[in-house]
Amino acid sequence: MNKTVLAVVGLLVGGIIILGLIAASSYNGFVGLSQSVEQQWAQVQTVYQRRADLIPNLVSTVSGAANFEKSTLTEITQARASVGQVNMGTAPTTAADLEKFQKAQDHLSSALSRLLVVSERYPDLKSNSNFLGLQSQLEGTENRISVERQKFNEAVGQYNKAVQRFPGVLFAGLFHFQPKPYFTATEGASTPPKVEFNFGPTATKPK
Repeated sequence: MNKTVLAVVGLLVGGIIILGLIAASSYNGFVGLSQSVEQQWAQVQTVYQRRADLIPNLVSTVSGAANFEKSTLTEITQARASVGQVNMGTAPTTAADLEKFQKAQDHLSSALSRLLVVSERYPDLKSNSNFLGLQSQLEGTENRISVERQKFNEAVGQYNKAVQRFPGVLFAGLFHFQPKPYFTATEGASTPPKVEFNFGPTATKPK
């Protein structure tokens, strides 16, 4: 075997070794970033679950107000039940899966906001310490949901950059790492429900 052949073989072997090292580095990077996404997804689910856990107590407290709108209580109870049907153990891998999850959560957000707005018309709730405490906890939870969703999007952004940029893009498909979906902005979804009690001396309950 002459020197030229040996040189070519050496280059090929060296190239294969370098390519293998890049592939291994890319794979390990994908795994680390994917785990970061999963960890942040767990945080997202935790804060959403915290909100869901508060709602039964809120419904129980509000239902004690005389003549409180039954349709509003039914709506939020059904919305909470629908959320439980789309919870995911791992971060969604498709936009459709995340959209389904977000749609259910947004429906619950809307029902919760409506319940709190309707509650403004019931003076008895203004002095109900349990209701006021739940309201405060829910507002704090809504703020936390917004924060954790943003952190999730940031984690997904880092992961997606890794699998779509060179040289990662050369190996992402080979190792079955695909871009992950982001939470999308929904009008009013990230705004914590606000309840301002403006009961004057002439305020009365709705009939």
